[in-house]
Amino acid sequence: MLTAIGIDPAILPDLYACEAIVGEVTREAAAETGLAPGIPVAAGQVDCNAGWVGAGAIEAGDIQSNLGTVGNFGIIHKNTDFIFSEVGRSMIHCAYTVDSAETYVTIPTTTTGGQSIRYLRDAFSQWEVETERVLGVSAYDLLNLQAEKTPPGADGLIILPYLMGERTPIWDVQARGVIFGLSLNHTKGHIVRAMMEAVAYALYDSYQLIQQAGLAVRLPMVLNESGAVSKLWRRIIADVFNVPLVLVKRRTGAPYGDAVLAGVATGVFPDFGVTKQWVEYIEPMAPDPANHARYMEYFALYKQLYAHVKEDFQSLARLRER
Repeated sequence: MLTAIGIDPAILPDLYACEAIVGEVTREAAAETGLAPGIPVAAGQVDCNAGWVGAGAIEAGDIQSNLGTVGNFGIIHKNTDFIFSEVGRSMIHCAYTVDSAETYVTIPTTTTGGQSIRYLRDAFSQWEVETERVLGVSAYDLLNLQAEKTPPGADGLIILPYLMGERTPIWDVQARGVIFGLSLNHTKGHIVRAMMEAVAYALYDSYQLIQQAGLAVRLPMVLNESGAVSKLWRRIIADVFNVPLVLVKRRTGAPYGDAVLAGVATGVFPDFGVTKQWVEYIEPMAPDPANHARYMEYFALYKQLYAHVKEDFQSLARLRER
């Protein structure tokens, strides 16, 4: 692959299994960090992988999702044919922590996940932010309460959530956010809900490709970090994807998974199976078939909207560059 794209292997670092010991804390590093010199150092892993490992995603078919700055989900598999398939090339891939030489995780990603709701909070929700400061009630909870008052489909409001371009599956750095169907009847709650639905549509756009490719998925889907704490957002994802969901009770995230990796690397744990024993899933949620059918109508329009404005994004980019 490197030869085909013209990259000299000599400029890249050596490859190691995630759990391989690659060195130790040096005296210089110990002096700067306060760590004891000589502590073994493992090669490590990507942050979302670490969070998923810590939450028990260690077997082929396991699927977990984060709604952090970006929105993503990861499906573990051992199917190299999928990686090099036409569908696989539209996704992001990396070796997985568990048996990292033979196991992969496909990670479709929408660029603005939880960040989209943070944007609505910071730019348009001064009252909610001030209420949080004075009364200690989360501004996000207040936005959720407003969004819960609106029905699935947000009364005809659709958002393209490409606030920072988009990754899978459209790979369009020029894409930008679009609010379609806005009327005087729509409130802030409609916009918040429509943004949550937009992130779900963006992720589902990749999930349906996974389904079409026949990659095995072990349900329920596990919701892990950040915006997943929103029950409304989980409900939207369950209904858009038409899959059952659960929530991880202990959402410590990447640091916890890294600690488990360190334990495996140093022989404290025999393997990553300890996370299956320790993890606890709560608040199971089943999809609503009627809501799913409704969302699929809106999803079709969501796809059509992007197709209509794709070239306009390029024109807008040229104007911005002047």
